[in-house]
Amino acid sequence: MNLLRIPLLRRLLSLSGESNPSDELSRCQFEAFARQLPLLHVILIINTVAVAITHIGTAPAWLARDVPISLCAVCLMRLATWLRRQKRRHTLTDAQIAARMRTTLVLIGVLGVLFTTWGLALYPYGDAYARVHVAFYMSITVIGCVFCLMHTRAAALLLTAIVVVPFSLFFALTHNVVLMAIAANMLLVAVAMVLILLSYYRDFARLVESRRSLRARQAELLRLSEENSSLANLDSLTGLPNRRRFFGELNALVPRDNPGALRYAVGVIDLDGFKQINDLYGHAAGDRVLEEAGCRLLALSGPHITLARLGGDEFGLLIRDLTDVQELVLLGTAICEALRRPYVWLGATLSLSGSIGLAIFPEGGETPDQLFEHADYALYFAKTHRRGGITIFSHEHESQIRKFGEIEQALRHADLELEMSLHFQPIVDVMTARIISFEALARWHSPILGAVPPSLFIKVAERSHLIHTLTEVLLGKALRIMKAGAVEARVSFNLSALDLASPDALERLISMIRKSGVAPDRLTFEVTETAVINDFEQAQQALKALKTLGAHISLDDFGTGFSSLNCIHRLPLDKIKVDRSFIADIETNVGARDIVRSIVDLCRSLSLACVIEGVETPAQVEVLRQLGCEVMQGFHFGRPSAADGKDGLDPLTRFDISVYCGVGSTEKNS
Repeated sequence: MNLLRIPLLRRLLSLSGESNPSDELSRCQFEAFARQLPLLHVILIINTVAVAITHIGTAPAWLARDVPISLCAVCLMRLATWLRRQKRRHTLTDAQIAARMRTTLVLIGVLGVLFTTWGLALYPYGDAYARVHVAFYMSITVIGCVFCLMHTRAAALLLTAIVVVPFSLFFALTHNVVLMAIAANMLLVAVAMVLILLSYYRDFARLVESRRSLRARQAELLRLSEENSSLANLDSLTGLPNRRRFFGELNALVPRDNPGALRYAVGVIDLDGFKQINDLYGHAAGDRVLEEAGCRLLALSGPHITLARLGGDEFGLLIRDLTDVQELVLLGTAICEALRRPYVWLGATLSLSGSIGLAIFPEGGETPDQLFEHADYALYFAKTHRRGGITIFSHEHESQIRKFGEIEQALRHADLELEMSLHFQPIVDVMTARIISFEALARWHSPILGAVPPSLFIKVAERSHLIHTLTEVLLGKALRIMKAGAVEARVSFNLSALDLASPDALERLISMIRKSGVAPDRLTFEVTETAVINDFEQAQQALKALKTLGAHISLDDFGTGFSSLNCIHRLPLDKIKVDRSFIADIETNVGARDIVRSIVDLCRSLSLACVIEGVETPAQVEVLRQLGCEVMQGFHFGRPSAADGKDGLDPLTRFDISVYCGVGSTEKNS
């Protein structure tokens, strides 16, 4: 039965403003009414039993016994239904609540009519006291029930109308002054109850709305909090966790007081060749590559694997509950393969790779700082020795770190002017059998460590930011030797990537050259491909400044880095030096010969001089000559030698290049 189809009730609901209550209000009404429902039925049962007892013997049995028993049975069934539903305690949907509220409204109307009819039917039986009892029963019962129904305004108003109107009319027509007074009194009380009911219901509805608004504000605050947390802990470009979250998880990951805990691994990932893409194609292409790399890494994340962007093209890796090192190797390999897949930008295919350094707890470190530092060192080792692969920090690396630490301390306390020296190796034109210049090579003899190889102390100087001081000391020595030696002697001097990256350091070097009295065109500054690619724009500006000064520029170790034809074309180069790795087996390696031939042709087309490094045997000289090479350097022509003679760098007195005729040293280059 749809109560809203009854015109009177539909009008009642409309007047009460409850024809279409909100889902939130309906739920609160239902919950409040459900708590009052047992009291409502208890009131009905107690009052009905009391009236029925006073009319036994005076009213017909069916009216004094059967009808009240039936009415009380209905109330008891409703109570049993309520108790059964309370035990289930399942959450109702809004539709279910609306259906039950409609059913309740119908039952209230039906029960109101039945109890009112029964009470008025008892009035003719019994004495005056019994009649007053009926009036008292009806008035007190309706008041109690209305207050139990205060949260359901429509039901309370309906019950008031069903009981009070017939009650007032019935007793007003008895012409009994007492009963007429009771009827009038009941009518006034009913009006007061209705006013109280309407006021209470408005406050109740406002309270519900206020609670709903408060929850909505709390939900919005929670959403904003989660959004702020997301912004604070996620990288906006890649969608990966950011540096803050990475180190937060790392600090929580390492159990300092649980030596028996499962092993963990920390990794640092760096994109090889990203700087070149950024410089050649612009930051938009760089962002696209980072975004795609982030998606690929995110696909490899899991419950025990966290990948994060630490900044730039560097990413972090955390692996929890590590039980097998092979598992770590497989994951690292999968990451490298994912990063190696081509990237597409505006129709161009971009290629790069990813190098990974890893440290395992507790072998690779017992604190977060140690683990990350060792993973970073393993990354440095990977980029130096196995670019595009993985390196797991080991005891060997730990020994290297200690060794590097010793070198750094000795370097920091060294008297560089006294301990540093320069050796010079000739660069020969094999077509004229003439030395055309010398390469200045740094040497360090520490009173604590003894002779330290350049491959070690240069790296330590760069990592400890001592390279600028070291470069200035060595260039000062080179300039003094050049000024004291033969006027025609030319010198090649190596610059670090950090020297190019620092405008202040570069300005100091230029100032030294100007004050030295040495013609700048006698100097050739050699820079590696890696040094240029690290910050191409800054390197380009630095090399242009040296070129403007009058010095020559040479690209060293060509073929081992990431430089492209476009990159070479944009640099103010005078010569290219082919890395010695292509020369070692050039007599038997067809691929190496093809590479060297291609580089020689490239240099000719760009009007650049081509210098071949690492030449050690006459057979290599012969093969290189056949490939069109004219300028060479290596132990076949002369070992690096200290410039301590009277004539400084005079090539006519310091070096004998007759070895070119076939009598050459077979020692390895250093």
